[in-house]
Amino acid sequence: MGGGPRESIWAIVTEALGLAPGASRRRKVVLLLVMVAIPLLVVFRDTLIDYVMIKPNVARENDSNKEYDASQLPFTVSVQPENGEPRHWAMVLDRELTADEARKLTSSKDSSTAFSYMKALGGHPLSYAAVLEHAPKRYTQQQTSTGRLELSDTFKMNVLSTRSSPVVINDWKVTDITCRKSTARTVVGYPPQGGTTYQGIRLHIPPRADEPVLTDDAEGQGESYFGTHYIEVGGGQPSGGIRAEAIAPPGQSCEWGISVHYNDSYQKGRWVQLKDGKGKPLRTRTESVPLDPRQKWVFGSVPWTQCPEKPKEPMCDLL
Repeated sequence: MGGGPRESIWAIVTEALGLAPGASRRRKVVLLLVMVAIPLLVVFRDTLIDYVMIKPNVARENDSNKEYDASQLPFTVSVQPENGEPRHWAMVLDRELTADEARKLTSSKDSSTAFSYMKALGGHPLSYAAVLEHAPKRYTQQQTSTGRLELSDTFKMNVLSTRSSPVVINDWKVTDITCRKSTARTVVGYPPQGGTTYQGIRLHIPPRADEPVLTDDAEGQGESYFGTHYIEVGGGQPSGGIRAEAIAPPGQSCEWGISVHYNDSYQKGRWVQLKDGKGKPLRTRTESVPLDPRQKWVFGSVPWTQCPEKPKEPMCDLL
C-alpha cells in the first residue's frame, strides 16, 4: 500500500530541497527552517538599515531646509503715506490758489470735501502729531516752545517675510538726511480743539534722544519704542507693521533713509539699509509748514478764516 498524506508531504519537501530520498526527517526539518528563516532575516536586515538611516536622512533634510531658509531675504519693507484723511490735518501746496479755487475751497464747511479738493490740486497732507501728555518730562521738555502744535508726515511701514523661522527687528536709525527750505506757498489747516492720540511711534528729523518713541495713550508713552518693543515676522507670522509720525524742522522739507537692525536664527544680528522696489536706498519725504506762506486758511471750530487778514485769530497760531 502507498504511504499516507504525511509521507507524501515529506516526499514533496525532500524533492523541493534537493535531499536524497533516504535523508532523515530531522535533517529535512532543519533545512526547511533554514530556508524559511533566510528571507525573514533579509527583510529584518533591510528594515533595520532603513530605521538606522532615518535620523541621518532627517538631519540632512533639516540642514538643507535651514540652508534654503537662511538664503531667503530676511524681510522686505514698504513705506507708504497714510492714505486716509486724518482726524485733523494741514495741507501744503507749492503754488497759490486762484480766486476761483479759493472760492470753491471755502464754499464748503465739510473737512473731507476740503481735504479731497486740496489733494486733487496737488496738496501734500500733514497730520497734527499726537500730544504726549503722559510722556516723561525729559521728552516733553524737548518740545517746541513756540506754542504751535507739531505737524507730521505720517506713514505706515509694512514688513513681510517668507522665512519659516522668526526674524526680529529690534532697532532702527535715520540715515542720509538732506533738508531744504520749504517751497510751499499755500497752507490750509483743520486744527484740533484739543490733544489727539494715535497708536504708533514718533520721531523728529533729525531724531532726538531715544526716538522713535511710543505715542500710544498707555504706559510707556514717550519712551523709546525699541527699548521695550520689536517687530517680529517669519515663523508663521508673515507680516508686521507700524504707524510712524515724522516731524521735519519748521519751514523745512527733508528726505532721509532708514537702516534697521534685525536678529534671526542663523546669525547674531545685522544692520541693513532699507531699499525701494527698484533696489535703491529708500528715501522718505517729510514736510513741514513754511514759515512765510503767501496764503493761509484755517477752519473747523471757526468759519473759514484767511489768516493774513485776521492775524489775531488764535486758530491761526495752531498752523
